[in-house]
Amino acid sequence: MIRIMFVCLGNICRSPMAEFVFRDMIKKKGLESVICCESSATSTEEIGNSVHYGTKKKLKEVGIIVDGKKAVQLKRSDYDKYDLLLGMEQRNITNMMRILGSDPNGKVKRLLDFSECPRDIADPWYTGDFETTYQDVYEGCDHLITYLINNYELY
Repeated sequence: MIRIMFVCLGNICRSPMAEFVFRDMIKKKGLESVICCESSATSTEEIGNSVHYGTKKKLKEVGIIVDGKKAVQLKRSDYDKYDLLLGMEQRNITNMMRILGSDPNGKVKRLLDFSECPRDIADPWYTGDFETTYQDVYEGCDHLITYLINNYELY
């Protein structure tokens, strides 16, 4: 089983968006038995809170429901549980390293590092632009699943 952890600041906007978009992709490709994913936060600010209404609204538009997801914080022990820990922006990576301590196996990356144009995904909590965030998340997840299929010979 390949285990992916998506991480952002609060675990209410970008990382749950990535988690549920990626789960949808996994399901559509019939890979639920070989890939799983979760999401978490680097901060404690939103722990226990539901997914942001802007993320819920955008995902509902594309037929993805996020009911039941509550924000949780990344833990040092997650490093051993996951094959990849993917931050949404460089600031997330910095905070992830503070929590994780180190990355001896090269598991920590940005989601869009898998794309043809590596970059940060802007936080819609501040921008209000959930559409652009969705497009960036979708791009990253699409490239990530292609990477996993090609590098882990899943088909």
